[in-house]
Amino acid sequence: MLTPNVERLIDAALEEDLGGGDPTSELIFERDARLRGRLLAKEALVVCGGEVFERVVRRVDPEAQVRLASRDGDEVEAGTILGEVEGRARSLLAAERTALNFLQRLSGVATLARAYVRAASVGRAVIADTRKTTPGWRALEKHAVRVGGARNHRADLASGILIKDNHIAAAGSLGDAVRRVRLGAPHTLRVEVEVQGEDDLRRAIDAGADAVLLDNMDAERIRSCVAIAGGRVVLEASGGVTLESVAAIAATGVDVISVGSLTHSAPAADLSFLLEGA
Repeated sequence: MLTPNVERLIDAALEEDLGGGDPTSELIFERDARLRGRLLAKEALVVCGGEVFERVVRRVDPEAQVRLASRDGDEVEAGTILGEVEGRARSLLAAERTALNFLQRLSGVATLARAYVRAASVGRAVIADTRKTTPGWRALEKHAVRVGGARNHRADLASGILIKDNHIAAAGSLGDAVRRVRLGAPHTLRVEVEVQGEDDLRRAIDAGADAVLLDNMDAERIRSCVAIAGGRVVLEASGGVTLESVAAIAATGVDVISVGSLTHSAPAADLSFLLEGA
């Protein structure tokens, strides 16, 4: 998970918070004063981001000791100690907020993804994310989605072909857009088309689409589309999906349910870093 991009993100986050130093801690603590900290889950959650948390702490103080008690994917209850850290007081206080920001954000995404996967278990559909990610955080947030048990949609525009309404409008028609893509697309890329209704679904199938995205349809219309498709294409439901509606959508027989809120609206997990004298 600690790719070069993630390393740069950590550096940028630390520069953002520590670029001018930390006069509060520097004035209160002697250079060699030491503290011990406990990482506490204040709510039930799915852990994600421990490796990044440790890297942030050790980037500030390479000699700090980080002992994590939970791994990515573990479900823990409120009150669980997720790990302990020991090091220089100034360093731990300097790293605290940035390290927690990563862990809280990623654990929040993983926790929400797990909730959607469980809510959709009434059907065979898989839950997937979207490209609605925090700029610069995509690799981390998509990792958190997988930790939560859901799947990743496209990682970027090059990862697959998805013909959306603006493509169709510019091309002149849905059929023309699909045919143009089919003429030049590598055989390794699946062609997916966004549709607004049953007639568009039929056009997409006739044009040779491999997958069809059913945009902002309720469960009744999705069920109708499943019957029309008859297994000839992969069907993805997307748009306006909530924890309250996902079970009904999954029960229609659709193959994939993509949920933008997994990454754009996941609440940060409630965690604390409690420090005491070493």
